[in-house]
Amino acid sequence: MKPSADSDPTCTYLDWDSSFFECRIARVNGHRLDEAKLTEVLAWCKTNRIDCLYFLADSDDPQTSALAERNSFLQTDVRLTLERTLAGSAPSAAPGHSVRLARREDLSALKAIARTGHRDTRFYFDLRFKREKCDLLYETWIENSFTGFAQAVFVVEMNAEPVGYITCSSQGVESQIGLVGVADKCQGMGLGKQLVESFLAWSVEHGADRATVVTQGRNVSAQRLYQRMGFLTAGLQLWYHRWFN
Repeated sequence: MKPSADSDPTCTYLDWDSSFFECRIARVNGHRLDEAKLTEVLAWCKTNRIDCLYFLADSDDPQTSALAERNSFLQTDVRLTLERTLAGSAPSAAPGHSVRLARREDLSALKAIARTGHRDTRFYFDLRFKREKCDLLYETWIENSFTGFAQAVFVVEMNAEPVGYITCSSQGVESQIGLVGVADKCQGMGLGKQLVESFLAWSVEHGADRATVVTQGRNVSAQRLYQRMGFLTAGLQLWYHRWFN
């Protein structure tokens, strides 16, 4: 998803999310609340007729958590950021299934994987969002990765069929994993590891010296994969949603 944005110091109105979910969605600017900030946020939402407000909170401020919970903010996710240094080299890929750059003709298979592959994310854990819309969100995300949301998309094949993907971006000396998915029938076969190895090699080729990825606190399997690949936890934040109707 790309942020879009009529913003002021209090909140940012999210055009893309609002259009996609067919309701008015905004995001709190900043990661902490006090009584004055909360009053400003709620007044802004009332003035701008907001239906759903996203808030990404620092996890180490008890006042922020207490104010959010007392004022009907629903905690929907734990956001973990992991990172590793590249130091001019990436791990050599072990022999395995074929990994290559994605082609447009792969898109149908990738969308099918995306439709069911991200059900541990915050949108699925907020029951106000329709399940079919959440499925479509990740189908749209992988499709848009071919048109500017990512700089590269790699797929892993089995029997000449794409069965997994990873999207890659790079800015300055930092590279980022965007979206990773492996078909349900291929879970536990080490394909995620091969995809991450391809991302790391791509990162080095693009001059990055640090790689980052964001995952969900409830996605333990992804955390273990990244930790095995040399990533360490760099930050932990809490996602909240606040509905107004």
